[in-house]
Amino acid sequence: MNWSSFLAYPVEQLPFVFIVLLIGFTIHEFAHAFFADRFGDPTPRSMGRLTLNPRVHMDWLGMIFFLIIGVGWARPVLVNRSRFKYPRLMGIIVSLAGPVSNLILGFISLIVFYLLLLKFHALDHTSTGVTEAVHIFFSLMVMQNIFLFILNLLPLPPLDGYRILEDLLPTSIMMRIKAYEQWLFYAILLMFFIPPIRAITIGPVFALQGNILMVFQQIAEWIFGRGALWG
Repeated sequence: MNWSSFLAYPVEQLPFVFIVLLIGFTIHEFAHAFFADRFGDPTPRSMGRLTLNPRVHMDWLGMIFFLIIGVGWARPVLVNRSRFKYPRLMGIIVSLAGPVSNLILGFISLIVFYLLLLKFHALDHTSTGVTEAVHIFFSLMVMQNIFLFILNLLPLPPLDGYRILEDLLPTSIMMRIKAYEQWLFYAILLMFFIPPIRAITIGPVFALQGNILMVFQQIAEWIFGRGALWG
């Protein structure tokens, strides 16, 4: 039986995807906790979330969903915005910290890959299997973190983009939106799992992965020269 046809990723890539998500989710949630703590909210620290220990941040059911269907979740960091000096502004920064940390992690992964490949020539004398494994790992590190960046900025509950919207909009307008919050969650399911709806809603948004990768690539070429060819 070809299990890959039932999964979001080829079976042989699942260990790499697992490690990449473990890193990406951990950095994402730690970033939320770190900025909330810096802005005066002791909640993440008191709940043990101010750590890079993946076990603290993982929701294993969310991880399984990600491996199977390509979308999942980690344990959200609880934040008490009333402890911030400027609740709305600092709330936006805390919400942005997670997705932006994934974007930075994706870019750093690309730079590390080129350092290994072009600066240190670490793959010059490795076996084909090792070379392929390194390429798969770094490719996933770059693309999955770009994906997490875009995904979490969607203005739909329970994503970070929705929390940013909460802090940006007037309370009166946000209260009206909250009345439909449960239906917005079902809208997410429709947009992800019904191809025609996906094609006209979030499909074009996720197509931005290619644009972001192109920008990363241009910066890499500026640093390493034209020899920096991704893929």
